[in-house]
Amino acid sequence: MLTRLLVPRLGPYRALLALLVALQLVQTLASLALPTLNAGVIDQGVLRGDTGRVLTGGAAMTGVTLLQAAAAAAATYTGARIAMGVARDLRSEVFRRVQDFSARERGRFGAASLITRTTNDVQQVQTFTVLVLTMLVAAPLLCVGGIAMALRQDVPLALVLLLFVPVMTGAVGTVVLRMRPLFRGMQERVDGANRVLREQITGVRVVRAFVRDRHERERFAAANDDLLTVGLRAGRLQALMFPTVLIVWQLTTVALVYVGAHRIEAGALQPGGLFAFLGYLLQTSMSVMMVLFLLMHMPRAEAGAERIGEVLATESSVVPPVDPVRTLARRGHLEVRAAEFRYPGAEESVLKDVGLVARPGETTAIIGSTGSGKSTLLGLVPRLFDATGGEVLVDGVDVRRLDPDLMAKTVGLVPQKPYLFSGTVATNLRYGKPDATDEELWHALEVAQAADFVRGLDDGLDAPVTQGGTNFSGGQRQRLAIARVLVARPRLYLFDDSFSALDPRTDAALRAALRTETADATVVIVAQRVSTIRDADRIVVLDRGRSVGAGTHTSLMEDNATYREIVLSQLTEEEAA
Repeated sequence: MLTRLLVPRLGPYRALLALLVALQLVQTLASLALPTLNAGVIDQGVLRGDTGRVLTGGAAMTGVTLLQAAAAAAATYTGARIAMGVARDLRSEVFRRVQDFSARERGRFGAASLITRTTNDVQQVQTFTVLVLTMLVAAPLLCVGGIAMALRQDVPLALVLLLFVPVMTGAVGTVVLRMRPLFRGMQERVDGANRVLREQITGVRVVRAFVRDRHERERFAAANDDLLTVGLRAGRLQALMFPTVLIVWQLTTVALVYVGAHRIEAGALQPGGLFAFLGYLLQTSMSVMMVLFLLMHMPRAEAGAERIGEVLATESSVVPPVDPVRTLARRGHLEVRAAEFRYPGAEESVLKDVGLVARPGETTAIIGSTGSGKSTLLGLVPRLFDATGGEVLVDGVDVRRLDPDLMAKTVGLVPQKPYLFSGTVATNLRYGKPDATDEELWHALEVAQAADFVRGLDDGLDAPVTQGGTNFSGGQRQRLAIARVLVARPRLYLFDDSFSALDPRTDAALRAALRTETADATVVIVAQRVSTIRDADRIVVLDRGRSVGAGTHTSLMEDNATYREIVLSQLTEEEAA
């Protein structure tokens, strides 16, 4: 999976890759030349007392060393630049894919896991890519070149060096194979720790309200300890690697010195040749250490690549149209025909044969018990997920054929849980219309009954907004979310229980202002409170995913038992009348 993920994404960096290979080739050839030059200085200079030869050889070694250092630095810089570019491209690709996901796919992965995959997993792949680019070319060349140069010096002694490589490979390979599943487990436990931490931060008020601090600390400690346990097991295996390499290297050094001493005594090898062999052993060891370091990071990078690949391989259930409709009459007429929605693997559909018509200039309300499918029905219109049966039409066109940009301009949704982005009040209000003037913003705030509290802020429209809008109350967030949609001025307004956090007085004032503001548009309201929707032109009643009635408040009170039951659970007979 790691190879399939990286190879296609290295294509745009072909020129830099060619430069990298050339630099590493220069670096490796310079490294391989040094032991031979050193042997010449010893045999022809030191042993013969030729100072000139020593100085000449020393100068040559100095020049080769400087060349090697320059090539190594340039290669490292080039490799890091390529790796960071690949990681940037990968993060963008994952982000774009997640942005295309419907609510179904986002729910499948979970927010904590998607964040980890976009950040931590990509970071693991980036680290591995740096190591591959800076070591993968140099290490084999250094290993093969070192053995080849050693064979030129003395064949019997080179056989000792040749035995070093398979012994080291076998020892390290055994450890790496055992590490691979552990690193996959580590990434999954990072997800778990992130999930617990995210829940605790988001739900801190609930935790404190129920005095569950100790329980939450224990939950996080359990997730943290689980991650620690797997990390320690992987760490213990990692800790075996370097001692293993060191022991094999030291034993090989002893064997080389022992055999080399006998060869020198027999006159078959010069003393400088033995020093060259020790140099080539060091270089071969370094190449094996490079590969070892690479293999240490490979299991975790591979686990990260598999998790990234899962996201990239997941197709959104909401597919953009091949030949999108880019123009509409923009009346805002909405029609839902026999809509059905079922989650994958679910035994029952959330929505079953639901029909609805909402016309411009009218307010259509949807009411029903908890879990009856109200929010799901509303989510089908802006394609938060697609209907698994039936049709959803806007101005006579199936929403699955609409261009996404046209959809955004035509349909405005205020979700059940209003979300504000970090920035200012103004940047949030301009989210759907970046070129909106301050006058338009204040007008929208007036309609949403939010102008008074925004004026009371120190910086007004430039007042800061924290992530999620947590520095505002629930009612203030709802009003700002409503104002944000009003600024965009769509033709079809969808309010998904968007007045639940408002007091009755503010609710009544906001609905009265909305009636004037949206007089020519289509308005669909999902609500729990009967007082919010009793004056709607049409009320659709849902029960267990089915439409069980439609009409005005008065007609439904007379003819629909489900609606009457909902109303009388909130109002008296006199109030309902």
